[in-house]
Amino acid sequence: MENKIITDSNKDLDIKYHPNIKGVQIIEGKNNFPISWLNQQGYCEYQLYLQYFQGVKVGETQAMTTGTKVHNQLEEKFQESATPATFDEVLEFSKTEKTVTREMFVISPEYGIRGFIDEIWMTPDEFVIIDDKPGNQAYGSTINQVRAYCLAFKNMINDKRKIVGALRQRGTDNIFWSEEFDEDAQKSIKFLIDRMDGLFKGEKPFIKTKNPNKCKSCRFQSYCIHD
Repeated sequence: MENKIITDSNKDLDIKYHPNIKGVQIIEGKNNFPISWLNQQGYCEYQLYLQYFQGVKVGETQAMTTGTKVHNQLEEKFQESATPATFDEVLEFSKTEKTVTREMFVISPEYGIRGFIDEIWMTPDEFVIIDDKPGNQAYGSTINQVRAYCLAFKNMINDKRKIVGALRQRGTDNIFWSEEFDEDAQKSIKFLIDRMDGLFKGEKPFIKTKNPNKCKSCRFQSYCIHD
């Protein structure tokens, strides 16, 4: 097994910043948003509106701070034994030997998504797209996030190998959820991405969570008009 750091997954693209929505870019003429937003979207869409449309700034939670620290430690440890390679070189190498890469940037101008995949296992038979999470429960929002990573990755390659999406408990080897990225999974995430595009264009309303427990612990509680 070889550990690889991919050096060129971000190709030259026509990129502009959206004039009204912080974090959204216009890439090849289409709105493009960070895949990590899908986790927040599944928690409460109105959070997205407050943070990125209204510019509301709130502090990070302790869990977010801890997650960033652990994530950085894992990346530093990986880089100790990893060697640099281009995206095409890694794909070719993985046709004969298992290869692992972390923090790979994926982008799909076609579907309007981009982000960094925590870890990818590339083998002669399949690609396993891994997203690390602090717990061991697969929520709809975290499943949507890893599906979007799979979609962006698939859109970047010309390869018939199977793609599997997986969720792993951060800092462990515990993969607690996985699925093949088949036509049903692809159809589901495309539907959600279309909804996000509708939000950005003002064609659809931002829907507030109906879970009162989420509201009680929400960082944006004091700014929310939905009582």
